[in-house]
Amino acid sequence: MKKKKNHRVLKMILSILAVLLIVVIAYVACVFIAYSRIPDGQVLDVRNGNDNTLNTEQEYSIMTWNLGFGAYSDDYTFFMDGGTESWAFSPDAVRENIGGATARLLTENPDFMLLQEIDYDATRSYHIDERELIYNAFPNASSVFAVNYDSPFLFYPITQPHGTSRAGLLSLSNAGISSAIRRSLPIEESFMKLVDLDRCYSIARIPVANGKVLCLCNLHLSAYTSDGTIATEQLKMLTTELQKEYEQGNYIVAGGDFNKDLLGNSGERFGVSGEAYTWAQPIDESLIPEGISLIKAFDEENPVPSCRNCDIPYIKGETFVVTVDGFLVSDNIEVLNAEVLDEGFAHTDHNPVKMIFKLKNE
Repeated sequence: MKKKKNHRVLKMILSILAVLLIVVIAYVACVFIAYSRIPDGQVLDVRNGNDNTLNTEQEYSIMTWNLGFGAYSDDYTFFMDGGTESWAFSPDAVRENIGGATARLLTENPDFMLLQEIDYDATRSYHIDERELIYNAFPNASSVFAVNYDSPFLFYPITQPHGTSRAGLLSLSNAGISSAIRRSLPIEESFMKLVDLDRCYSIARIPVANGKVLCLCNLHLSAYTSDGTIATEQLKMLTTELQKEYEQGNYIVAGGDFNKDLLGNSGERFGVSGEAYTWAQPIDESLIPEGISLIKAFDEENPVPSCRNCDIPYIKGETFVVTVDGFLVSDNIEVLNAEVLDEGFAHTDHNPVKMIFKLKNE
């Protein structure tokens, strides 16, 4: 009798495991079937187009800032970085973090803003449209929004599934944007595509009084890849297009989150080793073509990083930090200053980078 009872229990356990296995397989299959990439070359809608043009030999300011979907207060940790959280702490936290970053942008009042990881209907940020919070702060700015990724539901971590991610790149300008386009970047085709999601950059075209165009590029390259080849291919595609625009006589400013160590040795410069963090590899400067320069924002006397790893809450001198945010600029632009502004990672896991420049009269 006891053997029969044990047999029934074992059979029940195996049946439950079989059902769970079928559910998991069905879920994975559905995710892969539902996964699709946004078509390349998508024309973007311009919000608040105007007739304001740019002038040569005039100073302009630009800021690039990854706002981390409104989640990353300085005590926030993220599961993909070795931390614990997969959502922002609360809807109020999202609004507070986006509001804090927006307040700093208003204080700096740059002529151009390149913002990354702006959610508009994502599980992790409680489906708050963060674009509207920014539009309300800059009602007169000309702007374009490019969807960087629109992913299927990710049922991980089990305790708090990351869910559906919908985020993009928001570019704002005081001068009128005449047109803009979204370019799809190469990504991994393995299971990693569900982690790294889709990737793109946008190019907004702004007329200059001399008949040329400023190509304002907003980018957010891949972080979570199984090897470095995809990041290399992404950078190649980006710089090839930028070089073609430069050769046509246009001005180029490309800014954003490269997810590469732009300094090459951030661990040494900021005093916390990065050996355990394989994502922050040095950028391959050999991929940057003639006529385009990488602007490295670094002050030897007062070094400020642009990004922190989010495995632990931010503690200066203990948390691994790195500079991954910056600009690529064409040689027909004079860069007067570039610096990382020290926000102490209060509202996002990135500090903003600000650059002052002039369009040369050529």
